[in-house]
Amino acid sequence: MGKFDTVIIGAGAAGMFCAAMAGQAGSRVLLIDNGKKPGRKILMSGGGRCNFTNLYIEPAAYLSQNPHFCKSALARYTQWDFIDMVGKHGIAWHEKTLGQLFCDESAQQIVDMLVAECEKGQVTTRLRSEVLSIERDENGYTIQLNGDSVQAAKLVIATGGLSMPGLGATPFGYKIAEQFGLKVLPTRAGLVPFTLHKPLLEQLQVLSGVSVPSVITAENGVSFRENLLFTHRGLSGPAVLQLSSYWQPGEYVSVNLLPDTDLDEFLNEQRDAHPNQSLKNTLGMVLPKRLVECLQLLGQIPDVTLKQLNSRQQSELIETLQAWQVQPNGTEGYRTAEVTLGGVDTNELSSRTMEARNVPGLYFIGEVMDVTGWLGGYNFQWAWSSAWACAQDLAGE
Repeated sequence: MGKFDTVIIGAGAAGMFCAAMAGQAGSRVLLIDNGKKPGRKILMSGGGRCNFTNLYIEPAAYLSQNPHFCKSALARYTQWDFIDMVGKHGIAWHEKTLGQLFCDESAQQIVDMLVAECEKGQVTTRLRSEVLSIERDENGYTIQLNGDSVQAAKLVIATGGLSMPGLGATPFGYKIAEQFGLKVLPTRAGLVPFTLHKPLLEQLQVLSGVSVPSVITAENGVSFRENLLFTHRGLSGPAVLQLSSYWQPGEYVSVNLLPDTDLDEFLNEQRDAHPNQSLKNTLGMVLPKRLVECLQLLGQIPDVTLKQLNSRQQSELIETLQAWQVQPNGTEGYRTAEVTLGGVDTNELSSRTMEARNVPGLYFIGEVMDVTGWLGGYNFQWAWSSAWACAQDLAGE
């Protein structure tokens, strides 16, 4: 039976980073994962370029039943700390929109960096290892693996949520929490496309691939200003993914397809200049033509010239284009979700160390707990920050 100071289950972003930091601080660490290679979700992220953090990390960008929980870890290990490590490994990066940082080359560079940091910390890594059972006694934890058992004083669960089951996501972490008496909050898919009810879906399917800048608002008043993408299943794009974390089944969302245009003023100016121009061609100056044609076919845009457009029609048109009410049918679910909302109740954990309050030596980090960030590098930063906070305690600092 192998003996370690710490066993970490899950070789994703949080697990690898925690293993590296704890190992470098002197803890004998075993990192285990059921997959063939570490960092599978990292490799998939950001279109293969890994959106590894964000310049504008702040606690307000995280959803949790306890909104204060994330503050300590985010303050103690910041985006600047991680950016510094990326720089030391010679990884070139660039900023996209809204502070999102991506590797210039490949997400593989982040995985390679984490592997190198684990090697520096003399971490023992075992892949293709299935955890069959976990028992706890006065000496710590005994973990039964397929073909072996290991013992450790401390156990870290870094197994992520339920999103992207194709990459090996399972409810394992929640089961371990429940085994040791911790409360697990209901989970659902987050950062996920909306699906639409059939009549509307069939009407909008001709727009698949069309993207338009928008502001999308949930019934609770939360709104995001980014692109909306029409798909063959419904609505996607950054604005939709962001809002999906705040949307509840049955609710409507309000879509402004022209957030930068005073549509009333624009139509009046165009009418004065080109009274005989068709409304369709006028709107084609500020919206994708395919979208205008589709909305006209649906009877949402009158087939008239500007001088024929009366004030009631103009008011209704503005409402349609700048406060379009859509009731999603649901979401695409965990299959395409980037994150899982809910999870291990943070009230069960120390916000300073990530250790379970009532189960000494048991820790939860990353996505497995009830902390979910916005799209754009926020969830990776939570992985790094929560892992770092945990590693400080594992090493006894």
